Amino acid sequence: MRKIGKLAVTGSGPSALYFLNHLLEDIEYFRGSLGSIVIFERSSLAGYGMPYHPETTDRYNRSNIASEELPELPEQFATWLKERDREELSGWGIEKDEISESEVYCRLALGEYFHDQFHRIIALLREAGFPVEVRTSCEVADIEDFPMDDRVRISIGTGGSDDFDSVVIATGHCWQNQDRPKEGFYSSPWPIFKLLPDDGVLLNHSVGTLGASLSAFDVISSISHRHGEFIATGPGLEFLPAEGTENFELVMHAAEGWLPHLQWDQVEPFREIYRHVSREEMLSLRDDRGFLRLGQYFDYVCRPALLDAFKKDGMGTIVELLRDSSFGMEEFVEEMSERHEYVDSFDGMRKELKKAQDSVENHRPILWKETLDDLMYCLNFHAELMPAEDHILFKKTVMPFLMNVIAAMPLQSAHMLLALHEAGKVRLIAGRVKVHGKGKEPGTTLVKIETGNGSEEIEYRMFVNCSGQKPMELDDFPFQSLAKSGGVREARADFLDREKSGEVDDEKLICSGGVKKLRTGGIDIDAAYRVIGRDGVANQRIYDLSFPHTSGVRPYSYGLQACSATAGVVVSTWREAIQSRREEEGGLAEVSKMYDEI
Repeated sequence: MRKIGKLAVTGSGPSALYFLNHLLEDIEYFRGSLGSIVIFERSSLAGYGMPYHPETTDRYNRSNIASEELPELPEQFATWLKERDREELSGWGIEKDEISESEVYCRLALGEYFHDQFHRIIALLREAGFPVEVRTSCEVADIEDFPMDDRVRISIGTGGSDDFDSVVIATGHCWQNQDRPKEGFYSSPWPIFKLLPDDGVLLNHSVGTLGASLSAFDVISSISHRHGEFIATGPGLEFLPAEGTENFELVMHAAEGWLPHLQWDQVEPFREIYRHVSREEMLSLRDDRGFLRLGQYFDYVCRPALLDAFKKDGMGTIVELLRDSSFGMEEFVEEMSERHEYVDSFDGMRKELKKAQDSVENHRPILWKETLDDLMYCLNFHAELMPAEDHILFKKTVMPFLMNVIAAMPLQSAHMLLALHEAGKVRLIAGRVKVHGKGKEPGTTLVKIETGNGSEEIEYRMFVNCSGQKPMELDDFPFQSLAKSGGVREARADFLDREKSGEVDDEKLICSGGVKKLRTGGIDIDAAYRVIGRDGVANQRIYDLSFPHTSGVRPYSYGLQACSATAGVVVSTWREAIQSRREEEGGLAEVSKMYDEI
């Protein structure tokens, strides 16, 4: 294997944090191969990550992961919290005597924990004899690859550059669209402070969000806390609007009119790639052309696992449906979606809240959700085997359902949302939304909502796109020298039969070697997360862990656990190559041998 040498890491958020932690755990293998490490962070503060950064989020934005679900770092989150003083904990809304491994806390607390662990890991790497430099307020403006010299150049936004032997890209979230504050339009909720009024100022008008996801609730939580007060009333909450907010209202727009599923108790809070199928069985499902069909995966892996889970959950109707071989992935998604559809989504959330509280408080797991999550996690790490037709189906049908089921809302957040609804301060509008730009009234954005019954238009003085990070296109890739030189290429998938695949927009197609393929979004990587160039060859010097960059190849990310698993793949392939004294493998058949240990 070529030496790792002088290593650059772009970004210092969770992906970088878990990468460094995996490196630390295996550090003895890298003596003689790894030189110095330089970490670039555009913020003045390193080790947080965008969703947890004090410059990005506030105390009312709650995470949706408990201490017991966090991948291992030098110290557990709950243990770390117990070491904080009462005043610091109070600033995060945490009672010292009530800290629990199963509780969900605000993002600021999690960010400070990551920040502490980041610096602890760096100190341990230095103690092990590896020089580590953290360059804050240092944004990477570009990356250039020099294959003939076997080196990579990083250029800094403020000027200057530095050469490296290896680079790990871990830049995380990057919002490309521009805000238009004069029209009241915001392309993302972040940083949350841009949406908040000055002290003493109230937004006595409607605020709209595109989406009813956890990000939308971040907007709702931060703004509502500044326009009233939440009062505990027995098991729930009551919202008391501030004087002068008679016209203040929060309006969520969701295509299907769904609110998120709620937090549930789990038997095993950590996802495993091969919990329900072995690596050998998974690879054996490929057809003669090497494709893994979504229907085949559902029949041979998902169906038996879900049957067992639904039996244990006592859901006999679904068990009978799953026993019918004609009841496939699409039918399953449709059936389970209908069970979550309510005439009044808030009334539905009230009903589900009782079940969710019983699950969490009495440790009654909802096995089908946990099983489904593991199954999709496994599929994610084999998604490059799917043909284009199945990528289309997965993105159109399966992913919207998964994001609603798996991105579970904490129970505390559900109580707040219901309190706002009871107070007449939040509502949900179903239908597909298109932002048309400036409204007729100065300082407004015009939104058009399409439903099965027609359409309507609404003008908002504040409208926030909370639909999440989209796969990054090649033109938006932050390191354009790589893009323009052919050092990276667009992610793509082969069609089983292009003639029979139905209508696909030309903009979603790419011509490669005279053959039309599906553009799946983002950039192409191999199973070891090495970027693939225009020539189809994986780059031995550059690795990309950023989900927005790689989601065309890895479409389903399970948050922080996926950050750790992804980073673990890279470190494990390095270690394996060093031990075997050969070039590292980038093919799925070889890399997947390490999935069990990760």
